[in-house]
Amino acid sequence: MATDPRTVIDGAPMSRFQWGVVATMIGLNALDGFDVLSISFAAPGIAADWGIDRAALGIVLSMELVGMAIGSLFLGGIADRIGRRATILSCLSIMTVGMLGAATANGVTVLMLWRVLTGLGIGGMLAATNAAVAEAANARHRSLAVVLMAAGYPVGTIVGGSVSAVLLSIYDWRAIFVFGAACSLLFVPLVLWRAPESVSFLMHKRPPDALKRINAALARMGHPPVDALPEVEVGDGDKVPMIELFSPALLRPTILLTLAYLAHIMTFYFILKWIPKIVVDMGFPPPEAAGVLVWASIGGATGSVLLGLLSGKIRLLALTIVAMLLSTALVIVFGRAQTDLSSLSMVAALAGFATNAGVVGLYALIAQSFPTGVRATATGFVIGVGRGGSALAPALAGFLFAAGYGLQSVAVLMGLGSIIGAVALAGMLRWRAQGATA
Repeated sequence: MATDPRTVIDGAPMSRFQWGVVATMIGLNALDGFDVLSISFAAPGIAADWGIDRAALGIVLSMELVGMAIGSLFLGGIADRIGRRATILSCLSIMTVGMLGAATANGVTVLMLWRVLTGLGIGGMLAATNAAVAEAANARHRSLAVVLMAAGYPVGTIVGGSVSAVLLSIYDWRAIFVFGAACSLLFVPLVLWRAPESVSFLMHKRPPDALKRINAALARMGHPPVDALPEVEVGDGDKVPMIELFSPALLRPTILLTLAYLAHIMTFYFILKWIPKIVVDMGFPPPEAAGVLVWASIGGATGSVLLGLLSGKIRLLALTIVAMLLSTALVIVFGRAQTDLSSLSMVAALAGFATNAGVVGLYALIAQSFPTGVRATATGFVIGVGRGGSALAPALAGFLFAAGYGLQSVAVLMGLGSIIGAVALAGMLRWRAQGATA
C-alpha cells in the first residue's frame, strides 16, 4: 500500500521549513490586522478633513467588513478549488489595489468602495491562511500553529499602529493607506518563496503533477519522497464543499461556530474600530489615540499567545468560552471612560487581551472541526457570515452615539455579543460530548 504523505507529516516532528510556513502565515495575518484597522487609525483625520459626523463615520468604518464577508464566503470556497497559495496571491493583489485606491479617495462614497474592495482581499486571505497553516503543521502542533497564526492579527495592529503614529505626525491620513499597499505588495515574493501549496490540498485535489509537487514539499520538510500516492477516497472528489457544511455530520458545528463568531466579533470590532475616535473625542491628539489602540493590540497579542500555550493543557473550547465571558466584562469596564491616558491604555489592553483570545480560539476550533476538503470553505463561511453581521457593529455604535447614548451604555450593549458567543460554544461542548472528536 502506498504511503500517505499526510500521515508522514502528522506523525513527524515539525521541521524548520514547516515553522517557516507558519511564520509566513503569521505575517500575512499581521498584514490583515493592519489593513483592517488602517481605517481606524485614519478615522480622526478623515472626520476632520471631510467634516463627517459619528453616524457617517461608523458606516465608513464598517465598509471593509462588508467586503471581508463577501471575500470570506466566495474566496474561501475558491481556496478549496484552486488552492491555498493561488488564493493568497490573488488576495494580496486585491488588497494592494484597494489600499492604493483608499489613499487617492476624494470623498466618502469613493473611500467606502475602495474599503469594500480591500475587504474582499482580506476576507479571502484569512480563509486561505487558516487552512494553509493547519495543513502545514503536524497533528501535535496543529492547534498551536493556528493560534499563533491568529496572533499575527494584533501584532499587525501593534506594528501598524506604531508606524501610523509616526506617519500621522509627519503626513496626513492618506500615508497610512500607502504604507499598507506597499506592505501587501512586498508579501508576494515571500509567499512565492516560502509557501508552496499544502500537501493535504494536493492529496485531496490530485492535479496531474501532484506527486512531483508533494515530493518537493516533503523534501523541504526533510522527509524522503514517496513512490506513489494512495488511492483517492471513494466519492471524495464529488463533494461540493458549501453543501457539505450542511450535511448531518457538520450541520451543528457550522451553525454554532458561525453564531459564536458573529456575536463575539461584534464586540471585538466595537473596541478596535472605535478606540481612536473615542480617545480623540476625550481631548487627546490622534497620535496618542493610535497609541491606545496599539496597547489594545498588545493585549490582544498577549491573549493569543497565552491561549496557545494553555491549549496544550486545557481544552481549547473551555478556554475560548472563558475568554468570551472576560471579554464582556472588560468591554463594560472600558465604557466607564477613564480620564487619563495611562488608565485608558491599561483598560484597552485588558479588553484587547480577552476579545482577541476569543477570536483566535474560534479560528483554532474551526480548523479542528472540519476536514481538509471543506476546511477553507468552512472558515470562509463562518468568517463571512460572522463579519457580514459584524459590519453592523461600528455602524450601530455610531448611530447609538449620534442618538445621544453615552459611552457606558454603548459599551454594555456592544459587550453582550461575547456572552451570546459563549452560549453558542456551550452548545459545542454538548455536541462533542455526544461523540464528536475534538
